Amino acid sequence: MSTASGKHRRGPPSAWVKRFAERITPGGNVLDLACGSGRHSLYMLERGHAVTACDIDISGLSDIKEMPGLELVEADLEDAPWPFAKRQFSAIIVTNYLHRPLFPDVLTALAPEGLLIYETFAAGNEAFGRPRNPDHLLQRGELLSGILDGLTIIAYEDLVITAPQPAAVQRVCAHREE
Repeated sequence: MSTASGKHRRGPPSAWVKRFAERITPGGNVLDLACGSGRHSLYMLERGHAVTACDIDISGLSDIKEMPGLELVEADLEDAPWPFAKRQFSAIIVTNYLHRPLFPDVLTALAPEGLLIYETFAAGNEAFGRPRNPDHLLQRGELLSGILDGLTIIAYEDLVITAPQPAAVQRVCAHREE
């Protein structure tokens, strides 16, 4: 799938992200954390949101870097300070990424009435390919084990999906009250 300029290929937005996109405050600012090629950043920009796209390597977003409303942040989320101290977002999207020590920072960055949309690989994914390392796989029920205290869970799934490719995933959509 091509982007607005057609220079880079990126997959379509996750069905999980699309399912809950309507719940994001209209025009609210969105953090696309560990954004990769920016498939969710582009989707949110097209929906009228200001987007902060963050990854250790943002070169995959060069074709959209000039789009109005897009802020690019190149940051090592695992070995450097949290780049969003004192900032809050209407929504935070995280897909296919897990670094457990970031959960407190992510929750602090979620504004009142904010929405967290999180989807990543889970134990059992070893049968389908990468990642296989347990450090990068959520354990059964881990997203419901207190990590998200203070948020209201809207939806949660722990399952094997077949598309876009077979994988074991956990995903949650959660809301911060005022």
